[in-house]
Parts: sequence; C-alpha cells; structure tokens
Amino acid sequence: VFRRPRALGVRAALSRRLLAVLASRGEANAVFDILAVLQSEDHEETQEAVRACSRLFGALLERGELFVGQLPSEDTVMAGSQGATRKYKVWMRHRYRSCCNRLQELLTHPSFEVKELAVSTLMKFVQLEGAHPLEKPKWDGYYLFPRQLFKAVVEGLLSPEDDCSLLLSRFQEYLEHDDIRYHTMQAATGVVGRVADRYPEVPLTFWNNAFTLLSAVGLPRQECSTSSFYVKHVELSRTWKVVHLKEHRKAFQLMWLGFLKHKLPLSLCKKVLVIMHDSILPHLAQPSLMIDFLTRAYDMGGAISLLALNGLFILIHQHNLEYPDFYRKLYGLLDPSVFHVKYRARFFHLADLFLSSSHLPAYLVAAFAKRLSRLALTAPPEALLMVLPFICNLLRRHPACRVLVHRPLGPELDADPYDPDEEDPAKSRALESSLWELQALQRHYHPDVSQAASVINQALSVPEVSIAPLLELTAFEVFERDLKKKGQESVPLEFIPAQGLLGRQDDLCAQHFTLS
Repeated sequence: VFRRPRALGVRAALSRRLLAVLASRGEANAVFDILAVLQSEDHEETQEAVRACSRLFGALLERGELFVGQLPSEDTVMAGSQGATRKYKVWMRHRYRSCCNRLQELLTHPSFEVKELAVSTLMKFVQLEGAHPLEKPKWDGYYLFPRQLFKAVVEGLLSPEDDCSLLLSRFQEYLEHDDIRYHTMQAATGVVGRVADRYPEVPLTFWNNAFTLLSAVGLPRQECSTSSFYVKHVELSRTWKVVHLKEHRKAFQLMWLGFLKHKLPLSLCKKVLVIMHDSILPHLAQPSLMIDFLTRAYDMGGAISLLALNGLFILIHQHNLEYPDFYRKLYGLLDPSVFHVKYRARFFHLADLFLSSSHLPAYLVAAFAKRLSRLALTAPPEALLMVLPFICNLLRRHPACRVLVHRPLGPELDADPYDPDEEDPAKSRALESSLWELQALQRHYHPDVSQAASVINQALSVPEVSIAPLLELTAFEVFERDLKKKGQESVPLEFIPAQGLLGRQDDLCAQHFTLS
C-alpha cells in the first residue's frame, strides 16, 4: 500500500513511543503523544494513531495494568498517598477512557477507512474488556460485559446526521455472535428511545440507520446446543440470560415494539412491512403485540395496506386474531391502482388465501368476483391473464356464486343492480348481478385474454387453475411471448395475392412486359 513519507514518519514515531510505554512505566507520558495524533486532520496519520492505540491498550488490558472497579477522580488519586502502582493504573485507565471517547468521535469521521478502523478497534476493546473486566463482579458467577463501551459503539452507529449504512454493513459480522446480538438489541432499544425524546422531529437519517441495524438482527428458530460468544468465557452459566433464546426473543420484541411505536416515515413503514412476515413476527415472544402497528398500517390505504396484509394473515391464521371488518377493508383495497402497484403479486397471493375458505358467505365472494370483473374492463393484458383465472377459481370454490354466469330462471335486467360505489360488500347487490364484464372481455384485442375470458362459456372444471405462475407476469414477458409465436403459413384471403411487381405468371401485363 502506498503511504506518504510523512505518514511513514508518523508511523515510526508512534511505534517508538508505543514500545517505550510498554517497556517501562517511566515512559507513560508518551501516551499523550500517541493520543495527540488521534486528533490529526490527516486521515492516514489518524489511522496510524488508531492502530497504535489498539496495540497499546490491548496489551495493557491483557496485562491487567488498568485500574479495575469504580474509576475514581484522577486528581484525587494523584494527590493522595496511594501506592505508585495504583496511581499508574488509575492514570492509565483515564488515558484509556480518553482514547475510547476519541474513537467514538471518529465514527463520524469523513473518511470511511477511519470509521471502519475505529469500529473494529472499539470492538476489539469490547472483547478484551469482556475477557479482562474493568469492573468487579457483584457475586460469584456474575455475568460481566462492557455494556457502557458497547452502548457507546451502538450509539455512534445510529447517527442522526450521517448515513451509516456502509459502516453498519461492516458491523453486521459481529451480530453472528450471541452475546453481541443480545446486547445490540438492548442498546438499540435505549438509543432509539433517547433520540426520539431528544428531537421534536427525528431526522430521517436516524430512522434509516436504525432500521438498517434492526433489520440485520436475526434470531435462530430454535435453541442451539452450541453458543457463539464474541467475549470468551471459561464456562457459560445457565443462569445468564444471554445464553437463552427465550431472553433473546424478549429483547427482540422490546426492540421492535420500541421502534414501531414512533411515527415513522411512510417509506420506512413499507420497508418494515416487507420483512414483517418472515423476519420479525416469527421471532417475537408474543406476535399478537404487533396487531396495533399492523392495523394502523392496514387502515392507511394504498400500498401500505397491501403490505400489511401479510402480517395480518399470519396473526389471523396462526395466532387466532379476530379482526372486525377485515373483509370489508380488503374489499375496499380493490381499485384500478391494484393492477399497477409494485406489490401486486403479493396482494393477489394473499387475497387468494383469504378467499379460499368454503365457509365464506356467497354474497361476500360474489362481491369480490364482481368488483374484480368490473376493474378488469380497464386492466392491462398482463393483469387480466392473472385476474380472469382468479375469478373463475372463486366460482369453482363457491358453487352458489355460479349464478353470476348462469341464471336460467332469473329475470331480465334493464340495468346492472351492482353498486360499485358501495363500501360494504353485503350491500353491493353483487349476487343479483352477473359477470357480463367477462363476456365483454371475450372480444378483447389480445387473443390470450379473449381465450381466458371464454372459459365461462363451458362448465367450469373442478380442479382449480394455479395462478402462482401468473402472479409475476409482466407486460414485457407477454410481449416477448407474442413475438415468439409463429403465425399460420396459409391464411384464407378474399383476394388473390400478388406475386412480384407484374403480378401472376399468366397475367396480361406479364405477357407483354418484362423487367430487365
């Protein structure tokens, strides 16, 4: 790696001072020279100083040369009559604290290399402090972890001013360890609460940083026999909360509930809802506590409501949640935009699941079939190729709704009794109507749509048609599929096609003229 001459000179000077401090306590004042370089505005010099501090205080922690216990005032100890060794350890412990404070400040440095090095150095100190604690255990077997130092690291990563997404991606590798993951959840819960109280309007940057960290925390689905700890212990005690998955779930739940109780930007709500069903709900100690957030999101309308469906589906089907007017609100989500939103495939997949029960009343299923048929009149072809089988599947599941396509003894209607503006499906009079829209779509310009709409002309087959391959169908795929179709070689025409510029061989013009 190319280094400027000045940086090389600084590196050599720092190395000399480092070796001097480690070799003799009489050279302890050289620590001030090392810490002074940490304040340098040159990022290469700063990196050299961080590396020197990492080696210096790492060695002092391993040697046990830092004061252990409640750190007293430096002035008080130096003016007292304590021994030289105690004074040295207290003094050096204060220098270590100054170093950690500066490293926390460097987490906001303009240079990513400096920030990355600061994080890795602080995490090295966390590991060494855990192995060589700077606090005394309250009782035999007491679990010790450098919480204050680690809390400062998490607080630095959740900056309200700077985008820390790259730095957080670097930090994610530490989340593979059980103890780091557990204490990250606890520290993040506290930081989110403090920042939300400090700012009248929390910056969007902070919310994005917080979501990046929270979404990176993943828990195992079941208790593991082996634990991966970042801070090494001779023996893990079963009395420690950090070794139990149940306690991790509780911390995970508190972290997300504390985050979601605040007023989040809509863009962030969408991101949370996208991962809710597979990354959040399965790991909560009490998934039903998420009902307040999901119902608020479901009531917002638009894409937010579509995304909230996934979480609500899990709570309703797996946790016996009763949600009043659920189908009425689901019915209200059906508008022309539903065919154009980014999450169309997810919405229709869930709608298919919600309408799969044979215990649903016929008027309700008829209302959904009629609403979808009406919307289909203005839908694009790629959406129609999915919606038409969807409607036919509803008729297959609920034979009572087949009167919408075949009512032999029904009265002739002068107008469609269905009320598209009625929000309550029970009052929409859909069951009195018919699916004339499907007959109109049989004359659609796209032959595949016309063929799909013509299915209702015959008796519907008993097995349903799977719509899964059609959920992700795009206009580009439809176009590409049409291009690959081979047209018929001979098509009946009402005229004799010309062959060449002068017509057929026996044509009068061809007998008297030739092209040369």
